Amino acid sequence: MGNAESNAYRNHLSRFLPEEQSDIDGVFDTLSELSGSAGAKNGKATKKTVTLAALQAYMREPLPEQMTVRLYNGMKSIDLTGKSSGLSEQIAKEQFVIFMSNLLKGNADEKITIIMRMISKAEGPVKGKQIQEFTEDLIMSVVHVLSYRKELKGWNLENTRDSASGVKALASQLLSELKLADGTKPVGPQLMETNFDRSVIEDWVYRVPQISIFLSVVIRQGLHVLHSLPDQTKDILNLVPGCKGIKRRGLVSLFDIPSIIYINSHLPAELQHKWQLLFSSRLHGESFSQFCGHIVNKGPCVVILQDLDGYIFGGFASHSWEVKPQFQGDNRCFLFSVFPSLAVYTYTGYNDHYMYLNHGQQTMPNGLGMGGQHGYFGLWIDSDYGKGHSKAKPRCTTYNSPQLSAKEDFALDAIEVWAVGDLPDGAATKGKKSILDVDPEAQALLEMAGKTRQSAGLREPIEDDDDDDF
Repeated sequence: MGNAESNAYRNHLSRFLPEEQSDIDGVFDTLSELSGSAGAKNGKATKKTVTLAALQAYMREPLPEQMTVRLYNGMKSIDLTGKSSGLSEQIAKEQFVIFMSNLLKGNADEKITIIMRMISKAEGPVKGKQIQEFTEDLIMSVVHVLSYRKELKGWNLENTRDSASGVKALASQLLSELKLADGTKPVGPQLMETNFDRSVIEDWVYRVPQISIFLSVVIRQGLHVLHSLPDQTKDILNLVPGCKGIKRRGLVSLFDIPSIIYINSHLPAELQHKWQLLFSSRLHGESFSQFCGHIVNKGPCVVILQDLDGYIFGGFASHSWEVKPQFQGDNRCFLFSVFPSLAVYTYTGYNDHYMYLNHGQQTMPNGLGMGGQHGYFGLWIDSDYGKGHSKAKPRCTTYNSPQLSAKEDFALDAIEVWAVGDLPDGAATKGKKSILDVDPEAQALLEMAGKTRQSAGLREPIEDDDDDDF
């Protein structure tokens, strides 16, 4: 091997810590043995190669086959100048190391040749349809390998919605960021048939960090390499938040794994490590008082609901919910859609109507609202449980969101609330608070009238989920 080639190879190898180099060597040696090319006994690593069949045998369970083929095509794309192995059907050690270096440690420019070949074996521009297929394969592979490696941190494919629709929805969301050199964004059938060249794909990979993060997960977890070095996995540490409160309860969440990953990535960084179920209408009943009692004073949380037409949407509340007739929260709040499309809608700066929760008042609207204004919320759940609205003609003033529900005035099918991050001090005390605990005025009025507090019997002990593992 020539000096120039040796230097390039050594430069790529030097990106890895000694223990990482050892890890990569071990995986390559295993693959080359499966390929029947263990090389000479004198240990010349360049004699060893890896075949597609060996890679498929090694990855059969961790990754879907189509992703294994894409990874193989990516490895083959590494051109070892002046060496016939660059065109070989087998992967040389240098190709393997440079592939790992570029995808795990490289910038968008270094990744792009490999990604282009993972999208299409042929050189040249790729169609939107091919990018869509690659992106769906990538997301599906992330879900598959995290499930296989038991890295879903308390979530699993049984207690969440079917991920198939979530894979398509997340892929569509990421593809919506594709834009041509003139800044236009093709959509729908036009997107599928548009040709995108290398520079456009490189720009997309640079602006959409999920592509690089997902590739890192697929390689690390699929090949089971560099996965045990925490300082090397900061980007994927909170990819999936830990889950508490759902284990062994027979509940299937309104979220699917891809939407959890996507919504979690939009939360403030300090809240991305854990989600804890506070309320589910399917577990706790269909009552606005119960709903309020479970979510008040529990810190930032995510509200998600499904209407009777099957649309799934919600909002992130950056502050603890409080029962009061004023707007609350701050500009970190956002609204989102999960189905039929996946999207996040952030604040516009137009007003500060981030979040609102009221109950038992005659002069102010009673219910939970986010964005817009009284009677015209981006998301509204009425205290007359089961009714709500999502009004946006054409967009919600606070979050620039469209109508999130199938119909402007919708009927509620199910609702969940998840606390995100660590619960505030005192929030995990035994016994849920009733709405009267958080509305002293209502409590005082009842006591003045000599009424007893009928809701006291509705308290539910907080569930002990310390055995949830994540």
